Amino acid sequence: MREPNAIDFWRGFALITIFINHIPGNVFERYTFSQYGISDAAELFVFLAGWSIGLATRGRDGQPEPRLTTVLRLLSRTIEVYRAQLTIMALALALIAGCALYLDNPLILEWHNAGGFFADPIQTMVGVVLLTHQLGFFNILPLYVVLIAIAPAVVLIGRVSRLLLLALSLSLYGASLVFEWNFPSWPGEGDWFFDPLCWQLLLVLGFLSNEATRGSERLQRLWPRLMPLGVVIVTVGVVLAVLELRPDPMLAPEPRLVFTFDKTYLSPARLIHFCGMVLAFQGVYALIAPRVGRLARFLSGLGRNSLAVFSMGSLLSLAGQFVRFQTGGGIFVDISVVGFGLIALGFTAWFVEWRSRRPRPTRKAPDAASPADSPSSSA
Repeated sequence: MREPNAIDFWRGFALITIFINHIPGNVFERYTFSQYGISDAAELFVFLAGWSIGLATRGRDGQPEPRLTTVLRLLSRTIEVYRAQLTIMALALALIAGCALYLDNPLILEWHNAGGFFADPIQTMVGVVLLTHQLGFFNILPLYVVLIAIAPAVVLIGRVSRLLLLALSLSLYGASLVFEWNFPSWPGEGDWFFDPLCWQLLLVLGFLSNEATRGSERLQRLWPRLMPLGVVIVTVGVVLAVLELRPDPMLAPEPRLVFTFDKTYLSPARLIHFCGMVLAFQGVYALIAPRVGRLARFLSGLGRNSLAVFSMGSLLSLAGQFVRFQTGGGIFVDISVVGFGLIALGFTAWFVEWRSRRPRPTRKAPDAASPADSPSSSA
């Protein structure tokens, strides 16, 4: 088990933020940082994924691991994330169906784009497996599947030339913004909520930030000096968010995605704001971790087990929506729902680590078997 560190800490922070924000209308939502800026926890989650890939594909001595090992490791992770997406989609659909039955309310079957599955299960089931049919609030993992699937290429190209990797990523990002390229949804019409062609840039930036910082003392000295710039960008984001100042998509010039605050296409404003967040808060963990030891350990525990915690959080947030829907919400309900959810997320992280530490039962060697168990003794 890793000791608490900044990456796990901020990943745990992002997971809790996503969990709270996926219960719309609850009182705690207004206190998340997503309400005070242009970008939100999704950007943080993807950026840290790229950073973690840089760490995971190196050995303990800091040297890059063999190429084949990197490819197999990331493909294995892709399968793991894909399996998690199918599992939580099945459980979410069952939860929606169960609530519709329990509350005797067929309109619940329409929640979060689930209506297509119950109206046309044959095609939609294929869409679920292909990741082209996604429920609302269950659309981050499909993006993650695609990003981890292309991660071997990101790592291998980055080892050849970081500039080449950045140029390729920026070119794809720019072209997708201008021509509005995106993955299609199916069988329903539309596109993916998170466009992988644009969000890949954030993964690449996370990976390159780790790689560049690791190998350059000059950059390590430069990062702290850029903190004031990050503070300015964050301050501008707070003003825009609080005053609800954002471009009208209908009045924005072409290519309009360059000028709007679009989340699907990770518009430049969101990207710049997130980069400002990284610069402004880069030293915060080292400052607060010694003073909030338990909180740092809790958040780092969530971050170490991010896939299990994210999956559980997605289902818990959906359950929380039903609780608020049925009860009408209110401060007591919100405290109960969010409080129970945080405890459950902490338990999930603990349980995953307990299972990984639990010694596996050893199998008896054939020659150590009891004579009474041998075929000849039963004759």
